[in-house]
Amino acid sequence: MFVDSIWALLPPLIAIILALITKEVYSSLMVGIIAGGLLYARFNPVIAMEHVFSDGMIGQLSDPWNVGILIFLVVLGSIVMLMNRAGGSAAFGRWASMHVKTRLGAQLATIALGVLIFIDDYFNCLTVGSVMKPVTDKNKISREKLSYLIDATAAPVCIIAPISSWAAAVTGFVEGTNGLALFIRAIPYNLYAFLTIAMMLVLSIGRFDYGPMKKAEKLIGNSKDTDEKAKGEEEKQEFKISDKGKVIHLILPIVTLIICCVIGMIYTGGFFEGESFVNAFANSDASVGLVYGSMVALFITVIFYTISRVLSFRECMEAIPEGFKSMVPPILILTLAWTLKSMTDSLGAGDYVAGLVESLAENGMVMSFLPAFVFVVGTFLSFATGTSWGTFGLLIPIVVSAFGSDPKNELMIIAISACMAGSVCGDHCSPISDTTIMASAGAGCKHIKHVSTQLPYALTVAAVSFIGYIFAGFVRNWILALPVSIVMMVSVLLVIKYIEDKKE
Repeated sequence: MFVDSIWALLPPLIAIILALITKEVYSSLMVGIIAGGLLYARFNPVIAMEHVFSDGMIGQLSDPWNVGILIFLVVLGSIVMLMNRAGGSAAFGRWASMHVKTRLGAQLATIALGVLIFIDDYFNCLTVGSVMKPVTDKNKISREKLSYLIDATAAPVCIIAPISSWAAAVTGFVEGTNGLALFIRAIPYNLYAFLTIAMMLVLSIGRFDYGPMKKAEKLIGNSKDTDEKAKGEEEKQEFKISDKGKVIHLILPIVTLIICCVIGMIYTGGFFEGESFVNAFANSDASVGLVYGSMVALFITVIFYTISRVLSFRECMEAIPEGFKSMVPPILILTLAWTLKSMTDSLGAGDYVAGLVESLAENGMVMSFLPAFVFVVGTFLSFATGTSWGTFGLLIPIVVSAFGSDPKNELMIIAISACMAGSVCGDHCSPISDTTIMASAGAGCKHIKHVSTQLPYALTVAAVSFIGYIFAGFVRNWILALPVSIVMMVSVLLVIKYIEDKKE
């Protein structure tokens, strides 16, 4: 009764609605998990408990991919803590305050850095956050706004980068043809990604916000509030920051981390066994590659700091467990989110939605509207399950089977891109998404505040993207579809700005 039906979407919806109402994510996720276990067990509490803990939480924490992500988080937290203790972050903050003196400059610098770190969304979120926090704090930009800029340059940028863990994942779901070639052809049709970037630029250059974000920005604009917050955070720091730190003590570890992670990913894809760079990236295991790269980067960072005498070896070792502690909240939320995902998987949520798409395609629905429909379905499924990779893993094979795998079929390319865009959109909106969790952790923002302030922005882009996909389904030419969609996005934002100015 509850399996492979619309009931399968109930647990994540309960968790999401509760999180938005109560502003508390841990209990909301737990309630959603319990609801999923009870539905699966037909309200038998014993079976439900076994399913939640054995099949759910323990099963997720024993999954090699998930374990790799957790290790990567811990190592990355340790590297960030080392950079803080070495004074690298503080030195960069001082340097940036001399060169980036405006709110616009700080926001554009954050966007630029987010676009440059396109290898992986997890890596993007935590690295950009640790680097840009001192700069945005200095220029009185709220942590909510920083979280949004980080999140909006994570998955949306990775999904249009041919060399990224996301491109590797997508190509793995396309069978019977060259997956990477299809991915590259679909890039210009990924309207949600491009419109998100356009929105960030318009909001920054136009110097306006709306919705809950506007309230957050006004609050942080009070210099007294900002100074007290910064003072409070300094008092919380129980460790001594080295006064020998320089900008190189931040830049070198980050550059090393990027290089090592790229090498780690292509290593898992067989690059050193004769595979080409592109194929190695397409076949890489991002989770394992990130662990390899981050561990080597941690080792190099400790040696660098010890030799340069900015930190002693003992101080470096003390920073590692402190970095672990800083990652406990996002790790806990991730664990609960993965457990909730396993509940929805066991209830057949993905299969139910996938079957719905297949039946509509088979029933002769107007094909030109199908990309827009796929975008909506992908958004909803990714929002409810908190996973974009799982969503396009389900929908892309269905799209390929519905349209055929002929790369010359432009409508099939548009539909695949709509599937990826919808997956990213739902991931961007969902409070149980791992990328959303990482973005709030990287910015040092309360998770539920990040979700509530970002949601209106993401929904605005989603609405314009939906109209753009209807247009793209008929013109079937990205040279027309992409510019028209960007013009629509800018026009909508200018109207919102006019309305907000009128309110003032």
